Amino acid sequence: MKKIHSLLLAGISCAGILLGGCSLSNNDAREAVEYIGDTASEEDSSVDDASARNSIVVVNDLFEPILEETSSSKDSDKEEKEEEKEDEQKEETESDVEDADKVNIVFFGDSQFANGRDDGSDLPTLTGKRVPNSVIYNLGIGGTTASIEASTNDVSPSSLTSTSFLGMTYCLTGASDRNRTLESYPDVLETMNRIDPETVDYYVIEYGANDFINGAALDSTENVSRAEGAHAYYNALCAGIDELSEISPDATFILLTPFYGIYTTDDGTYIGDSYIVSNGVGTLADYARKMTNVSEDKHTYLLDCMFMTKCDLYLDTASEYLMDNLHLSLTGRQIFSRLLAHILNFTLKNEPYAYLETDFIKIAEFDPDEYYRYDERMMKEYYAESWEKYIKGVFPLAQPSEEALEEYGSGEDDD
Repeated sequence: MKKIHSLLLAGISCAGILLGGCSLSNNDAREAVEYIGDTASEEDSSVDDASARNSIVVVNDLFEPILEETSSSKDSDKEEKEEEKEDEQKEETESDVEDADKVNIVFFGDSQFANGRDDGSDLPTLTGKRVPNSVIYNLGIGGTTASIEASTNDVSPSSLTSTSFLGMTYCLTGASDRNRTLESYPDVLETMNRIDPETVDYYVIEYGANDFINGAALDSTENVSRAEGAHAYYNALCAGIDELSEISPDATFILLTPFYGIYTTDDGTYIGDSYIVSNGVGTLADYARKMTNVSEDKHTYLLDCMFMTKCDLYLDTASEYLMDNLHLSLTGRQIFSRLLAHILNFTLKNEPYAYLETDFIKIAEFDPDEYYRYDERMMKEYYAESWEKYIKGVFPLAQPSEEALEEYGSGEDDD
């Protein structure tokens, strides 16, 4: 603890170079939140030296460095394989999904969604590979915020050219000029042009790291002007969801909190993590909690990427799933695509709720080729509703074992 405090003091005295290696697209906080549901509650968890609430470093002039996505030869081999699989998936999509009921999923986010897009190893694409008949539309743009940039005074949609989440929703609804706004992002523009809002089944939304870097307000009080609300994290997220709900009234919303990350100086000296480093408004963990508030108020599903409720993301595992202490590596994207796919497959009735609820990934033991299966005896004992459907073979992606069928029967005689 004494060593960490001395490093924090050193960081404060060197504010000009604090975040040379910081990308702030990951966040973390030790207070656990519910993984899914209309309401999320916080559970007590132990507090260790690294996440002590009284150890806060306030850093000014935060910035996100240009990310050069380099990886080890092992990761390169994996990415080549993912590219080959992506080509195969495209061929399968054209032939196999043509006559099937498609599941249209639109992703809004920052670099955590944009990274890997060129070779098909982006988080949205990896998620789609786990969801049958899905069609993925990745609108992620690196460096973007949920809130409209503070430098933009005129927030009227007709004059807006913001690639923030709220600005992007205006582009999709037609309230803003998408051609002008996305002139520098032709691939994203082409993707948006292929979206028919009336057929969208899911919107998946992930922002927060760049709002934190830019010092955006966490929220604004009631009865604020439209401009004040547009510049605040919570308000902009709620406004954007409202916009999308108007054009896609039947769509389901899934929100992702910011991702846990670590901050160091240029020489690699540890400053703190997402619980500790503050922009003067709050820590990245505070933005994650605010995303939880949005999920509660808008009745959406929520995937926790900050707190250790679904995987052991933390100081001692960060190097295994982050490429630069903050951006997800290929392994990180594979981990969270599996967790995200559980929400989609549960709502699509491809998997039982027990799979969504119980899958906890130990990063050091993660196998990207593994398909998660919950212990059948545990399901029978603790998830009766899931079990009744499971033993009947109702879930396409979760079929009962031969042993379970022999012991418990198929349940064909049940209603």
